[in-house]
Amino acid sequence: ADETPIQVLKEEGRRPQSKSYVWLVRTGDNGGIPIILYNYTPTRAGSHAAAFLAGADPGYYLMVDGYKGYNKVPEAQRCCCWAHIRRYWLRAIPKGHEKDYTHPAVQGFLYCNKLFEYERSYREKGLSPKQIYNRRLKDQKPVIEAFLSWLDQLHPESGDRLIKAINYSNGCRPFMMNYLKDGACSLSNNLSENSIRPLVVGRKNWLFCDTPAGADASMKIYSMIETA
Repeated sequence: ADETPIQVLKEEGRRPQSKSYVWLVRTGDNGGIPIILYNYTPTRAGSHAAAFLAGADPGYYLMVDGYKGYNKVPEAQRCCCWAHIRRYWLRAIPKGHEKDYTHPAVQGFLYCNKLFEYERSYREKGLSPKQIYNRRLKDQKPVIEAFLSWLDQLHPESGDRLIKAINYSNGCRPFMMNYLKDGACSLSNNLSENSIRPLVVGRKNWLFCDTPAGADASMKIYSMIETA
């Protein structure tokens, strides 16, 4: 799942400049035809995500970024996006220090990158979800355990971006290993980010929706077109 802002001009009790949201939920990369759904809501409250996903069988896997609003979806086994974690460490690398392997930001980035290298090798070998499940436990679980042990030893007194990377990673701790439970789970939320891009690009042209009914109708049309 993912979410992005949208502007709706005529929401009752709200200024035209108020920020509304579109939520995207899609199926994973399990070999089937993807189902991609968009939903307009007036706010970014996590209760909207819970309402959108209501009725799904409890215990499903929900791959999202670090936004705390998804904590409102208790029926899901939440998985964290390792691409987001990796991005924070990449941003924390000072210019000119990309090859400085003593720098903690470089080390954090390499831990994350190792997971993606394993995933790439599984794809190249055409492994089944069951085989991926077994290989992840053997290859990736020790990497995550080492990463967390290393993370516990970091106590920087300066470096805003480095501190942000540490805080973001620590906030994802409860969800870091959930993807290991099923070989069909993704390592990142890139599928959702790619699926929300048509709306983000389109928004630069149409700018806003006039009414809530129009926003709701637009999201239904987006859902049909993107799924088809």
